[in-house]
Amino acid sequence: MQIPGNIKLSSNYKKGWLVTFAGLGVNLALGILYSWGVFAAALRNIGWSATESQIPYIIACAVFALIMVPSGRLQDIHGPKFVIFIASVLTGIGFILSGFFMTVAGLSVFFGVVFGTAMGFGYAAATPAAIKWFGPHKRGLISGIVVSGFGLAGIYVAPLTEFLIESRGLENTFFILGVSFAIAIFLFNLIIDNPPPDHQVFVSQQRHKTIKIKNMVNYTWQEMIRTPQFYMLWLMFCFGTFAGLLILGQLSNIAQEQIGVTAGIATGFIMIYAVFNWFGRIACGIISDKIGRKSTFCLIFLIQFICFISFNSFRTIFTFSIGTALVAFSFGGMLTLFPSTTADYFGIKNLGLNYGLVFTAWGAGGVFGPLLGGLVRDLTGTYSVSYYVSAILCFIGAVISFLLLDIKKNKNPKN
Repeated sequence: MQIPGNIKLSSNYKKGWLVTFAGLGVNLALGILYSWGVFAAALRNIGWSATESQIPYIIACAVFALIMVPSGRLQDIHGPKFVIFIASVLTGIGFILSGFFMTVAGLSVFFGVVFGTAMGFGYAAATPAAIKWFGPHKRGLISGIVVSGFGLAGIYVAPLTEFLIESRGLENTFFILGVSFAIAIFLFNLIIDNPPPDHQVFVSQQRHKTIKIKNMVNYTWQEMIRTPQFYMLWLMFCFGTFAGLLILGQLSNIAQEQIGVTAGIATGFIMIYAVFNWFGRIACGIISDKIGRKSTFCLIFLIQFICFISFNSFRTIFTFSIGTALVAFSFGGMLTLFPSTTADYFGIKNLGLNYGLVFTAWGAGGVFGPLLGGLVRDLTGTYSVSYYVSAILCFIGAVISFLLLDIKKNKNPKN
């Protein structure tokens, strides 16, 4: 059905883009998780072991993923504003109290549990809210823009954190970041909202004409978990996250030990990871809109497989930079593909809860990847075994993505 463009449609279209970039802003604040390598290196300097330095990070990853389920449901029912407000409050509480309790137990509770919960609330609301304003033709791009904030955060958070730790100390760094990010999330939340009930999604065809896109199905979570596609996506997400977060959580230490650079130069690798993580999210979103999600999944898993099978041989700044960039690009691309694929397969009505369930795979990978990396380093003195395990899992992910079938939407009774 074609209709002429009108003021209401233009207004809604602009509002959708405002929501998208506000969601990007929320994730730019919450994305401090991806600069944990700087905190881990600082904690190692005050006597923590490699494994201990990963415990708060591991807990944060697990809580982040688990909270995505109830917070996604809250977003579907009450909208994103209430959910993101909770995220802003918990971000401030988690970081401020982390600064007061600088022990393994203290950071596990206040960074791991409290800030992990904040991330779950913020992430669960920002991405679905933006996707709901647009049709399938833009889901990859919109998802990529919103989630790119998590990856892009490392560009400024890593050097900022390094500077604050050196000039203000680790405790005060937690205080400063907590207050700053809580305020930023609160302000971005003023812009974010779901589309109105009468909102219709349109694809531009000509300058003054549009075509309406109707979603074919909207799966409930009970229907979704009865499909093989859900379990295939879950395993792919888990395996890719295992590999990506294993490197990210310990990147500063890996760089210092594997190629012998200083802590300052090692922070530069975290920034490289952030840039290419961001670029991967945008690029893979655009690519998947053009060639399909399945082909893009297969491509990025194969890139990760090649990188991890070779990672132990990256012994110069140049080769380590290339390896880091490719891993980051692939890992970032996955974070774009999974929400858009969940929307493609299972609809947007229950996207918050449905993607929350898919996202639990990120938590599983986020626990076991960094944990294995820390344990292997403490037991063997290197990360080599971790690289090879990651390579195997990425190869399996590529095989699963090749076998991933399109869902038979006409079989679903829920519309």
